[in-house]
Amino acid sequence: MTPIFKELKRDGSSFARTGELDLNGIRVETPVFMPVGTRGSIKSLSSEDILELKLPLILANTYHLYLRPGTEVLDSFGGLKKFMSYPNALLTDSGGFQVFSLQGLFKFQEDGVRFQSHIDGSYHTFTPEKVIDIQRSIGSDIMMVLDDCAPYGSDRKRLELGLKRTHSWAKKSIDYWSQNPGNQSLFGIAQGGVDPELRIQSLETINSLPFSGVAIGGLSVGESREEFVEILKVLGPHLDASRARYLMGVGTVPDILDGVRNGIDMFDCVLPTRNARNAQVFTSRGKVNLKNESHKFSDSPIDPDCNCKVCKNYSLGYIRHLHKVKELLAFQLSTFHNLHFMQNFMSKLRSEINHGSFTEFYDFWKKLYTR
Repeated sequence: MTPIFKELKRDGSSFARTGELDLNGIRVETPVFMPVGTRGSIKSLSSEDILELKLPLILANTYHLYLRPGTEVLDSFGGLKKFMSYPNALLTDSGGFQVFSLQGLFKFQEDGVRFQSHIDGSYHTFTPEKVIDIQRSIGSDIMMVLDDCAPYGSDRKRLELGLKRTHSWAKKSIDYWSQNPGNQSLFGIAQGGVDPELRIQSLETINSLPFSGVAIGGLSVGESREEFVEILKVLGPHLDASRARYLMGVGTVPDILDGVRNGIDMFDCVLPTRNARNAQVFTSRGKVNLKNESHKFSDSPIDPDCNCKVCKNYSLGYIRHLHKVKELLAFQLSTFHNLHFMQNFMSKLRSEINHGSFTEFYDFWKKLYTR
């Protein structure tokens, strides 16, 4: 595979590093946070908002886009980016996690998984090859392989079976992708639950295959924070320095800090956008509940230290009012602010790594966001 990642600077006291992804000419600085646009839209934002936020890389969901609008529509428009008027880089998951969340509606098969649509009950099958075909129709710059994410609390037998499937599907994905790689990169996924031995075994297997990047799946799915951090510490020394490392479905401030500390380059999570729609915003002074009575008469911005258009133009009191009466504008303004915050936070994080002061940055923000 053509290398897409270059390491730029490494922190002297941890595995934290800065780097750069080259995704078909689109430059993405890392560590990077990817907002989630599940169905081809970051909820409540337009593509003009996305461009104004200067988001270089977003995530979309293969399962949902496969069901609606479907590959026939995506093919007719020349891919999701043209469909949604978005010119920057795109990553798509395989849809496997969403399938395995359909309790009682899926069944493993030798070559993949058969499932019923949550929309109309129709039957479908995902195989390692088919999810690559779907992602080719979507036209993402980074495609994820189909993997088996065993539920949290699974016994060792289930975890081992999950690894067997995951590794077999990863090899099939590589073989199929290599027949027609095009300009899309393929990432492998390591699993193993919270079992350190299985985690290392899985990571080493995925590292042995010629993926452009390596993802850590199956974390932040119910385990304790102590277990989450412990697995990151276990994996840190075994991560391949030459490839991008992606921690899937993780994106709180404390989790990003611990991920970066242990060598992770890429993150995604629905939390900043979902929390925004539920009236919680992130600021340089911690989390703020916009519905609090104390903001009723406030003419201050959400964050006095923020220079986003929301903080420049709207008061806390007004945005609180919008949320209380459930005006749609509340979702747009809060979401825009939260994603601006995440962009700014990641930019500061990269700067601190480059200047050798990541530890101080880590301590400050970890304390602020775990109160």
